Amino acid sequence: MSRCCDHSHQQPPAHPEHAHDHTGHNHEAVPQPADAALTGACNTRIRIEQMDCPTEERLIRDALGRLPGVAGLHFNLLQRVLTVSHDEGMLAQVLPAIRALGFTPQVEDDRTAQQPAAAPAKKPWWPLVLAGGVATASEVVHFAGLGPDWLVALLAVAAILMCGLNTYKKGWIALKNRNLNINALMSIAVTGAVLIGQWPEAAMVMVLFTLAELIEARSLDRARNAIRGLMDLAPPRATVQQADGSWQELDVQAIRLGAVVRVRPGERISLDGEVVGGSSTVNQAPITGESLPVEKRVGDSVFAGTINEAGSLEFRVTAAARDTTLARIIHAVEEAQGSRAPTQRFVDRFSRIYTPVVFAFALAVAVLPPLVIGGAWLDWVYRALVLLVVACPCALVISTPVTIVSGLAAAARKGILIKGGVYLENGRHLALLALDKTGTLTHGKPVQTDSLHLLEVDEPLHVAWAASLAARSDHPVSRALAQRGEEQGQALHGVEDFEALPGRGSKGRIEGTLLYIGNHRLVEDLGLCSAQLEQRLEALERQGKSVVVLCDEQRALMLFAVADTVRQSSREAVAELHELGVRTCMLSGDNAHTAAAIAEQVGVDEARGDLLPADKLAWVEARQAQGRVVGMVGDGINDAPALAKAEIGFAMGAAGTDTAIETADVALMDDDLRKIPAFVRLSRQTHAILVQNIVLALGIKATFLALTLAGEATMWMAVFADMGVSLMVVFNGLRLLRK
Repeated sequence: MSRCCDHSHQQPPAHPEHAHDHTGHNHEAVPQPADAALTGACNTRIRIEQMDCPTEERLIRDALGRLPGVAGLHFNLLQRVLTVSHDEGMLAQVLPAIRALGFTPQVEDDRTAQQPAAAPAKKPWWPLVLAGGVATASEVVHFAGLGPDWLVALLAVAAILMCGLNTYKKGWIALKNRNLNINALMSIAVTGAVLIGQWPEAAMVMVLFTLAELIEARSLDRARNAIRGLMDLAPPRATVQQADGSWQELDVQAIRLGAVVRVRPGERISLDGEVVGGSSTVNQAPITGESLPVEKRVGDSVFAGTINEAGSLEFRVTAAARDTTLARIIHAVEEAQGSRAPTQRFVDRFSRIYTPVVFAFALAVAVLPPLVIGGAWLDWVYRALVLLVVACPCALVISTPVTIVSGLAAAARKGILIKGGVYLENGRHLALLALDKTGTLTHGKPVQTDSLHLLEVDEPLHVAWAASLAARSDHPVSRALAQRGEEQGQALHGVEDFEALPGRGSKGRIEGTLLYIGNHRLVEDLGLCSAQLEQRLEALERQGKSVVVLCDEQRALMLFAVADTVRQSSREAVAELHELGVRTCMLSGDNAHTAAAIAEQVGVDEARGDLLPADKLAWVEARQAQGRVVGMVGDGINDAPALAKAEIGFAMGAAGTDTAIETADVALMDDDLRKIPAFVRLSRQTHAILVQNIVLALGIKATFLALTLAGEATMWMAVFADMGVSLMVVFNGLRLLRK
């Protein structure tokens, strides 16, 4: 690997909108101007502490976009990280280009990339306070006539220099790069006010702008800290058993797989692992959102970031620090921040048109009235300068990412991992939810309830054959048969040529005999079904039991029935979904009678049984063809085709499951279906706040546009309006963190 590529410890995935291409997702392809595909030879993560908002992002994008060896850019504003996809050797041009914009890029390596972004040093308040006092003095001297004009000008210039040099520097860089951002507009406005003799107002505008920027930066830190708070859940050190049996506290980054870690009552668990000693109750709310502590004994899994409450535990590490469930959650949330939700894409496109149009309009306001209707030049130039302040789309642009990130962080706190803003925003459109049965609506741990010999001879060997075949499969029904065989002390036989038959069962050869075990569909495919067998199958299936049959090549040998139990949370979740106007349908590979019986218990609107994975996919496609927004709930593996095809795929019980976290659109970290209606409600709340922010931002700007043209608005009022609305939309977006 080249030296350049040493920095590319990982390649960020494509936008969550397209993250399922490998599984067949056909979400509508939406152009993503915010982040080009990362397809270069090297992917380098660069931390830029000054990169806070879309203003800096646009500058960097324009500068790096002109470099021929740069293939793509991926921005994470909340973590201040830019990932550049580039040709080998281009890093030597990328870094200087960023420095030329006034930023200090820091290339990350494997170690620093795992660390949370440090909060930048806070700027001291005293220069701003002093500048405010000097600007106020300039106003007082001017209005009270306490001194000559040169004193007013001197005080104003001193105030501008004390707090505005950084704004001027950023504004000059923006203008050199042909970018009309807020710093450029403010620099032009303040300079124009000075040139037409509005000294006190120019000083006060710069002070108010600097103050508002400082407050806005502190407000944005709240959203940033919501993610940093997730990172702080897992302690940085843990007590590890040494080879001689002693215990030593080590940095978690240095702890290897298989090490034994001890955690005392009240301590947070540092890494994922499997309990090998002790018992306790663990608060898993930080990971799964469960409200009650969970009992942990030998053999149970524990997760980094959870809290050991009662007894002492010892566990064997099963995942390195960078691969824990918590780390994967953090990574998923960070990647989701980089995506563009539909509203955010609209705002980005709108702002790129809005700012130059208003700038051109301001120029027209400054020039045309004096030329056409004989207006006073100074009066109309002043109004144009006010329009420049109002023109900045900062409030509009910053409102959407703050709201989306707040929603993502709020969901993560509840144990709902949303893989992108597009899913958070589109969840409100969910009209139909398809649910798998086993492990989703039910506990997924059925037990054997019946066993019937179909031959006149009661052959114990058949029971052993069934247990032997079942032991080779991980299907819940097979596990139930294998568990009963184990409880009865059945000796298992060796199985040769074992093969799983998707949606039907499995087959294998025992002592030279080819045997099949599976559902009603398999028996029919083998041509071994009879009227008597149909009658027995139907009787058990009407009781809501799943039935499998053991067959050889000539006849059906035994019949086994297992029953699953419905989760109480499933009934409550379905009822809540119905209250939200979401229809439900159960899609199951079990027989239609069993599906109907479970559906009646749970209260779903429709039930379909005897479905293969392809049948579930076809069902989803048929509903989508009707124009309905369909969601699918499953385990992220068996139902992969339908999960991939649905607009929103929900994975159940994703805690500790790599595949579910990485492939689902929304991962429910525990097995509680009530998190789906919570997700729908959060989506609707997020959309409502997004609409509120857009209406607020555009409404206030339209009001000030009218006031400015009427000659009623002043520059300092425009600053209050522009930065005031920015703060309002930020605080409004942050409300989601309190829900």
